[in-house]
Amino acid sequence: MSGFYHSCHVRARHTRFTIMASLLLLFRIRIRRVLKVNIMKSLKLLAIIVTVALSAGTSQAAENPGYEFDPGRSQGGIGKFYMGREISGVMGHQAAGWLEREQRTHEEMPDEVVANMGLQPDHVVADIGAGTGYFTFRMAPLVPQGKVLATDIQPEMLALLERRKAELGIDNVEPVLGRIDDPGLPENSVDVVLLVDAYHEFSHPFEMMDGINDALKPGGRVILIEYRAEDDSVPIRPLHKMSEEQVVREMSVFDLHWDDTLDFLPWQHMMIFSKPE
Repeated sequence: MSGFYHSCHVRARHTRFTIMASLLLLFRIRIRRVLKVNIMKSLKLLAIIVTVALSAGTSQAAENPGYEFDPGRSQGGIGKFYMGREISGVMGHQAAGWLEREQRTHEEMPDEVVANMGLQPDHVVADIGAGTGYFTFRMAPLVPQGKVLATDIQPEMLALLERRKAELGIDNVEPVLGRIDDPGLPENSVDVVLLVDAYHEFSHPFEMMDGINDALKPGGRVILIEYRAEDDSVPIRPLHKMSEEQVVREMSVFDLHWDDTLDFLPWQHMMIFSKPE
């Protein structure tokens, strides 16, 4: 009997050892995977930082990286490429109702976005691609001694915005008719520029950002909100998304400093850049 119990004891110890060894192996695999993910994230961040450092210049005028035209490799955009990205088409005024859809408050959390913009009562804010004024009229009450310049290239959108302005009785909103290559803003006049799901549609992104950069006061900020290209689960067409890395690369052309990315939104990046003092 003692031999039998001894045998059972040995088998039990062996079983425990096998289980512990297996758990240790799984733990090591898990650790390696976590480290690999963190290393990849760190490398990606380093690549972005290096890109900005190499691209950043002095106070001299920004140099246009140029455009490529290749309709043959178009993925549904306009066949025009900027810094490796195909430019998407523009949403027309016929779809203005979509901008005011009820579920947008849950999908894009506009009140939370405005609350995180750091607006001061005397700020001059430019809402580029303002559309129907969905964000414009949320910002206006926060800048009572300032104003919101609501810029759009479609007169029909601005007509809708004017009608809404009259209905609400708001007097510190100024509609501005821009062009495809000019936001129509005076130099050194704006504290904050907001671009919500608009930048990726600019047919002339360099010229538009050049105008925006000139309009910014020293220390002024650009806030870009774009659907996350890194997330395949975001139910938006690929050309209407932008990755954080791509945005940083394109903003670095103008020596705009990447201050932060707020990712509290369900589907979008909220990226904040500033102009040097």
